[in-house]
Amino acid sequence: MGTLKNTRPTLVQLDQELDRRHHKKAFNRALRGTVWTLAVVSATAIICATFFFSVLQIEGSSMEPTLNEGELMVASRSKHFQRGDMIAFYYNNKILLKRVMGFPGEWIDIDQNGLVYIDGQALEEPYVQENELGQCDITLPCQISDERWFVLGDHRATSVDSRSKVIGTVAEEQLVGKVVFRIWPLSKLGPVN
Repeated sequence: MGTLKNTRPTLVQLDQELDRRHHKKAFNRALRGTVWTLAVVSATAIICATFFFSVLQIEGSSMEPTLNEGELMVASRSKHFQRGDMIAFYYNNKILLKRVMGFPGEWIDIDQNGLVYIDGQALEEPYVQENELGQCDITLPCQISDERWFVLGDHRATSVDSRSKVIGTVAEEQLVGKVVFRIWPLSKLGPVN
């Protein structure tokens, strides 16, 4: 018959086991904290994006030279605009960005040279490099309907906007918000005019 050996752990082994358990508890605590932090940050981002702002990427050339393809913009959830503000709105499951030119009830006209008139007054548009009538198939002058906005792109030769019956004026239910800030590229980081 064999004899039983004394299997009591040494003090060194006990210290090592205590250290291992301490590190395991610390790791689990850190993991739970990280998961909790990620969940809170994700929920906050979803709530902010749903109720306060959206991040949008520019595609196309209709807002050049102000906005260029690939840039990232932030749009705040707002329905209060001034003439010349850039807004984002839904059109055929896409989000478009254009400038607000006309408000409900105003008369808008665009001459053959592309100059925009609101209630007979010519607009100054420092953001437009070349005035052009562009793609226009609506009858001008026209009065803007209630709760709708007349919008134009900055690059008038290529922009499809309220001058086209396809897009028309923008209704309140189409609005995403007012474009307020550029976040990419970092060299152009800042408010948008």
